[in-house]
Amino acid sequence: MSVPRAAYIHVPFCRHRCGYCNFTLVAGRDDLIEAYLDALARELEFVGGPHEVETLFFGGGTPTHLSPPQLVRLFVLVRRTFPLATGGELSVEANPIDLDDGRCRELAAAGVTRISLGAQSFDPKLLAVLERDHGPDEIAVAYRQARRIAQSVSLDLIFGVPGQSLADWRRDLASALALAPDHLSTYGLTFEKGTSFWTRLSRGELARADEELERAMCEAGIDTLTAAGYQHYEVSNFARPSHRCRHNETYWTGQPYFAAGPGAARFVAGRRETNHRSTTTYIARILAGQSPVAESEQLDPEDAARERLVFGLRRLAGIDLDRFHAETGYSARQLGGEALGRFLEQGLLEIVRPSSQAGSSSPDQLRLTRRGLLVSDAMWPEFLRR
Repeated sequence: MSVPRAAYIHVPFCRHRCGYCNFTLVAGRDDLIEAYLDALARELEFVGGPHEVETLFFGGGTPTHLSPPQLVRLFVLVRRTFPLATGGELSVEANPIDLDDGRCRELAAAGVTRISLGAQSFDPKLLAVLERDHGPDEIAVAYRQARRIAQSVSLDLIFGVPGQSLADWRRDLASALALAPDHLSTYGLTFEKGTSFWTRLSRGELARADEELERAMCEAGIDTLTAAGYQHYEVSNFARPSHRCRHNETYWTGQPYFAAGPGAARFVAGRRETNHRSTTTYIARILAGQSPVAESEQLDPEDAARERLVFGLRRLAGIDLDRFHAETGYSARQLGGEALGRFLEQGLLEIVRPSSQAGSSSPDQLRLTRRGLLVSDAMWPEFLRR
């Protein structure tokens, strides 16, 4: 079992919770930040180390909600446990209105190489629907700030927002491209149980986007961004050459990773552990000398192989069938069974030969087709079932 070369740190604080968000976070509880940092320091002591990593990712919540002195403390204690290898990727998620001079100074001093901005939209009326606390002008200002710090800047965009038209989405794509980011992530809006959007949906106060409209938006995103020179390398992600998110590729290729913080999930030595999602419970447990882990599961080889199959197929390159078999002990056909055959017959998946093996009699690359890409979320459960 390989040693993790990636680490994720969850920072659960936000100014407010957006209506669609079901992530682990607390809003309006800045009084907990110092106690969180105390608990995080204690959790990292449990991890031991130092463990050198190739990628280090600070997500949330909103890491940049912390004050400059709190950011300094966060980076110092984490880098003590997870020093970054030479040439490594250090990513931070950021809210556009947080990137002031003080925070940017500390991000630069910490050696941040990649900033992911939660833009979501450039349309004021759609930002209001999404309950975001910034406007289009703040996105542009934050982007310029991030560009001065980081080698790579990414923008997140959401489509399928109630009231959004295809023309609105095309304008959002054009506004994003005008900034020339290195990376873009495009996500269809989902209504998750426990969010205020779910409650409003059930009351008829919000409506899901029409399925055909959402599909058209997805295809417009693919066509617009690839035409602009971005590589479509994962279902929701597009990057200029050499600007893929290396940390996320750890997940998609089934590699192990460390994680710390409320709700953080790690995968080490074949065991998946998830910390308690409540920030107050996480803090209380650790400061009382107890484990923060709420769920723990040792994946057997077959379940691990099934997860790797699904994550691997999210990448547009797909999976090398021979390598997958060699590394997991299972063939994709063995795991996929009837569902795999059906998806191939329906043209949702395809098996192709790499160009370097054009003369080979054994095709060996399994990947999504364009049609499969549009319905992929509905396909994965069939591969995870035994």
